[in-house]
Amino acid sequence: MSASDYLQAFVFEDGGVRGATVSLGATWRAVLERRDYPEPLRGVLGELMAAAALLASNLKFEGSMIMQMQGGGPVKLLVVECTSELTLRAMAHWEAEPAGPLPRLFGDGRFVITLDPVSGTKKYQSQVLLDGDSVARVLEHYMHRSEQLDTRFWLAADATESRGLLLQMMPQTGTDPDLWNRTVTLASTLTAPELLAVPGETLIRRLFHDEDVRVFGPRPVAFRCSCSRERVIAMLRMLGPAEVSQVIESHGEVEVNCEFCNRRYAFDRVDAEQLFAAQVVTRPEGTHH
Repeated sequence: MSASDYLQAFVFEDGGVRGATVSLGATWRAVLERRDYPEPLRGVLGELMAAAALLASNLKFEGSMIMQMQGGGPVKLLVVECTSELTLRAMAHWEAEPAGPLPRLFGDGRFVITLDPVSGTKKYQSQVLLDGDSVARVLEHYMHRSEQLDTRFWLAADATESRGLLLQMMPQTGTDPDLWNRTVTLASTLTAPELLAVPGETLIRRLFHDEDVRVFGPRPVAFRCSCSRERVIAMLRMLGPAEVSQVIESHGEVEVNCEFCNRRYAFDRVDAEQLFAAQVVTRPEGTHH
């Protein structure tokens, strides 16, 4: 774990509000090293990564949360995936040079969250219109419409750091009816430079020094891509030998590049023959037709 990459959860002892801060240093820079993202797209991507870690920290299953912004503007797609182990990866597709605030980047679009458990239950997907002038406002709109949870985000990203703060009203009501309004008002004094510069626990104590807050130990966060040669082989097998052979005839090999980490996977004719030869179909003994 990098010393600059961690998530710190906290809860107000009243029981009505919980929160978390996240700091992405090496994790964010690992994404930037793999592709040259233009501004202001870079800022949107960094803020969404911080937000994904903040929300994924509450996952109650082993698996991942995938956030997507899809639009018809210069930016067509932005994807961030965060696992229950707090490993992240991210990518974006754009055409014309992105410029302007978030609504101009995407135009009319959608915000989609997919929950993908490793096992046990099926994927769950929910989407809303891409409504808001910032990543924080889009997420707050989503949480209000889809989860019916009062949630606030403070997010910031620059060329080296991505940071975030989350406050969320808990389903059970606490004993202090003004706690939510008070904590949101205090957090709203936070500036982007302060969020990017101040360590998580220091930030919590500074903002809420008059409140009874319990701060939990930090959890490590890291960049990790889940692509593998085995997954690419499974995809090629789904395409079938005829289509794979056609690509090899035209280009000499099948080349697949991971859009998240830029890793290159190449398969020549011998590789293709081996991967399809390995598919053996067996019938149960004693089956009659």
